[in-house]
Amino acid sequence: MLQEYLKENILITDGAMGTYYSEITGDKVSFCEFANINKPQVIRDIHVDYIKSGAKLIRTNTFSANTISLGVTREKVKEIIEKGYTIAKKATEGTDVFIGASIGPIHESRFKKEDDIDILDEYKFIIDTFMELGENIFVFETFGTIDYLKEISEYIKSKNSDAFILTQFAVTLDGFTRKGISIKSIIDELKLIKSIDAYGFNCGSGPTHLYRLLKNMDIFSDTISALPNAGYPEIINERMVYVNNPEYFGDIVVDISKLGAKIIGGCCGTTPNHIKSLVERLKIKTTDENIHVETKRTKLISENKKENNFVDKIEKQDFIIAVELDPPFDTSIERMIENARTCKEHGVDIVTIADSPRAIARVDSIMIAAKIKREVGIDVMPHVCCRDKNLNALKSGLLAAHIEDIRNMLVITGDPILDIDKISTKSVFNLNSYRLIELISEMNKEIFKSDKINISGAVNLNVPNKEAEINRMLKKVDKGANTFFTQPIFSDETVEFLAKTREKYKVKILGGIMPIVTYKNAQFLNNEVPGIHIPEEYVNRFHKNMTREEGEKVGIEIAIEIANKIKQHVDGLYFITPFDRIEMIVEILNRINYK
Repeated sequence: MLQEYLKENILITDGAMGTYYSEITGDKVSFCEFANINKPQVIRDIHVDYIKSGAKLIRTNTFSANTISLGVTREKVKEIIEKGYTIAKKATEGTDVFIGASIGPIHESRFKKEDDIDILDEYKFIIDTFMELGENIFVFETFGTIDYLKEISEYIKSKNSDAFILTQFAVTLDGFTRKGISIKSIIDELKLIKSIDAYGFNCGSGPTHLYRLLKNMDIFSDTISALPNAGYPEIINERMVYVNNPEYFGDIVVDISKLGAKIIGGCCGTTPNHIKSLVERLKIKTTDENIHVETKRTKLISENKKENNFVDKIEKQDFIIAVELDPPFDTSIERMIENARTCKEHGVDIVTIADSPRAIARVDSIMIAAKIKREVGIDVMPHVCCRDKNLNALKSGLLAAHIEDIRNMLVITGDPILDIDKISTKSVFNLNSYRLIELISEMNKEIFKSDKINISGAVNLNVPNKEAEINRMLKKVDKGANTFFTQPIFSDETVEFLAKTREKYKVKILGGIMPIVTYKNAQFLNNEVPGIHIPEEYVNRFHKNMTREEGEKVGIEIAIEIANKIKQHVDGLYFITPFDRIEMIVEILNRINYK
């Protein structure tokens, strides 16, 4: 059994399947899993090459074998798995080499709208297929979260208590998964899952970066795996090429084994030569006792914690006034700066900066927030949306915001790009609001520590299914958000629901108020802005021939009525400034008794 082998030995696995397959066949496009059916001898030869190089565990060529990744039926997935396992069995005949069932993550982002996929059921189908073949070693690879792993591993153990389960995560050189979760958080959660036998890291990092990430971790009393990439690829003739570096790879991975890793091998870019190099060095060097290298962690932030007046007032249960300002479309920011000064002069607690609302490019919310904070001296809260930036860009922006002493963020998923613009402009949505809240929470634990960013979220109580929206809000609370800003409120029904919600869940909520300015504005908001519904009684107070002054007067009166209705049911008011008309907000503030 593999458990017994690991008590006395370091287990050396094979290296990459996908990149090695591409290298020897020249096929840079196809999923190599299809080769189990179309080119079985090629796959068998790869397994044999790794075994000859000294690998004691080979992984089946099934990493992407699921209906979503391959875009095929379950019958075809079953055939691919069966063929892949049979090929591996033939390759190991006459040897004492173990076979691990390679299972990769099923990416929800690849679902089509019409897909009705139960991810857990899909994993169970894959597992059942392997178990019917007699497999009892399961290698879950390149995961970005622990989602489903508890349920999956418990399911395996319920069917075979002797099964061995290894879960591996891809981490980049900064110590976070592609989902923005830190190594430490991954490990802390994994330690609570008793049905997992071993855990570790593959892909994402080269050997040196993985060594640096692991050498400070107090984890080597557990069974740890380390299967780094050969390094980092470069683009040559429009192809991704890894450096041929077996000697270097072997040296560093042996160093990782000396930290205490019990399962070592390779991932993307590695070949049988890399594994051979590792085996040769391990025979020479692993007679030494395992050495746990102790180094002091780099202090990542200054101990000089910045004041956060917004958080202080929330904690003191003071009534908060927040005002949203829209960044300009061009470089003319004088009006916005002046509006921020007006907010400060009239006692506004915090200014929020929208992030390209309605998916139209404006000045970056974090950059304009930093300028306002420096020049005006008022607390700021940039909206950070997931539509336009990938994980790296979002993380870079958060780091820059922290340097600029910004300590409050309003996290939103973001409006979708209009269909007409999709030809030239693509949505990113690398994360959604839940994942972005998680990312900031992780950075608070790992990078910002003693000077954390406060996370706020959005909640839309204007939807028909309000309970579903509250469940979304509570999920954001679980991820790390602690204050919520509502969409503009107009109806009495929403006010009543808001009162019950705050009383029941004790969540900090700022009620949204958007003054209407004209009849046309009311019609536009009702018909073209998602999440807003203005009752007819308010719309009918306007008429098409009103002057600007008349329209503003009516809009102010309505906003005051709404503010007086909701102020007893919220922790503050959140004013969305219409068309830069900050004077309307000032008059409303002067006429409501909120202190």
